[in-house]
Amino acid sequence: MKIGIISDTHSVLHPNVFNFFEPCHEIWHAGDIGNEEILTQLEIFRPLKAVYGNIDNATLRTKLHEHLCFNQSGLQILLMHIGGYPPKYNTHSKELIEQYHPDIFVCGHSHILKVMYDKKYKLLYINPGAGGNYGFHKAITFLRFDIENQKPANMEVFHEDRK
Repeated sequence: MKIGIISDTHSVLHPNVFNFFEPCHEIWHAGDIGNEEILTQLEIFRPLKAVYGNIDNATLRTKLHEHLCFNQSGLQILLMHIGGYPPKYNTHSKELIEQYHPDIFVCGHSHILKVMYDKKYKLLYINPGAGGNYGFHKAITFLRFDIENQKPANMEVFHEDRK
C-alpha cells in the first residue's frame, strides 16, 4: 500500500502533485485545502481521507471532520490539521493521541516538513509541510511512503523551492 500525504494547499495544487502521487493507492490531506475544487480533484484522482483546516470554509467543514482516526493496513492513523509536534503537541491532539494510540500521527498547519519518531507515544509523527503557494514557507513539499508488514517504509519527499 502506497500513501500520499499533503497539507496546506490553500486552493492551489502544484502541477507535480498528480505525477508524484500516481503510484499511490490513497491520499491523506491534513487540512487547509482551500476550496471544494481541490477536494474534488483529489477525490477523483485517488481515494482520499481529508480533514478541514483553520482556513477552510463552512462548505468544506460540513463535508469533512476536524480529525479522523482510522486503520490502514494494520496501522492506527490519526489525521488532523493543527496538532503541534513532539513533544509540543497542543492539548487537543495530545488528548486524541492518548485516546486512540495511533501508530502514525499526521498533521499540517506549520508549513514545515517534519517527520520524526515520538518515543513517548511510540508513534511516527508526519507533517508534510505545505503543498500550496500561500504562506511563509520557502519550499513546497508533500510526501509518499509504503506500508509494508504494518510498518512505514520507503518515504519519499517532493521538494521544490518557491519562486
